[in-house]
Amino acid sequence: MSTYVYGITARSHPALPEGMTGVGEPPRTVRVLTAGELTALVSDAPEDLRPKRRDLLAHQNVLAEASAGGCVLPMRFGSVAADDDAVTQVLTERSEHYLERLRELDGKVEYNVKATHIEEAVLHLVMAENADVRALAEANRRAGGGGYDDKIRLGEMVAAAVKAREAEDAQEVQGLLAPVASAVSVGPESTGWLLNVSFLVARSSAEDFLATAEQVRKSHAHLDLRVNGPLPPYSFVEPGPAQPAGSTAGADAGAQ
Repeated sequence: MSTYVYGITARSHPALPEGMTGVGEPPRTVRVLTAGELTALVSDAPEDLRPKRRDLLAHQNVLAEASAGGCVLPMRFGSVAADDDAVTQVLTERSEHYLERLRELDGKVEYNVKATHIEEAVLHLVMAENADVRALAEANRRAGGGGYDDKIRLGEMVAAAVKAREAEDAQEVQGLLAPVASAVSVGPESTGWLLNVSFLVARSSAEDFLATAEQVRKSHAHLDLRVNGPLPPYSFVEPGPAQPAGSTAGADAGAQ
């Protein structure tokens, strides 16, 4: 039977509550696999595992319970190995990397920040900042709306200005939040979001990070800014020792 992996901890990590269960129907019992100074939190993997709400919550619950006792390198939902031996082999082969990550991530959590433009607000901003757009819009208004070509040209100018503003806003928001974080992980581009970035934050600095995010929200009224966290540091399991803390890692990276 294949093995489902929830996360990786130090061997000295406190034991989970006896009888704790995870994914599957019926829920599979969570157990530990140890190799050297590392332990993997695992269970038998269901054959028909899907990202259903119950299983997603079960995965998160195991990580939350483990995190209460110390640092855990969280695996993303659906991380399955061929068997127990495959898991312990990876722990052995990558022990130096995982131990470095456990040291670096100890006492830290992840906050994911996404942002998008509020359409009406950003259009007003673009019009206020761009004299050429204002001039063409005014010329079209005086001409009773303008001809077809003028309307197309205005639409293209507005779209280009909004696109440029997206890049500027993404860079600015990241720049304002990064100083309050230990590391930054830029996520993949996704439809509808101009910003998708995760920040590694010390638990002791979480209030400062959230306060800074609120200041950014108030000072950028044309943005819909959403902060999700605290989360297990999914986006920071990688990089390894070759990339020091503070470097940018892919937000979809995870332990393999």
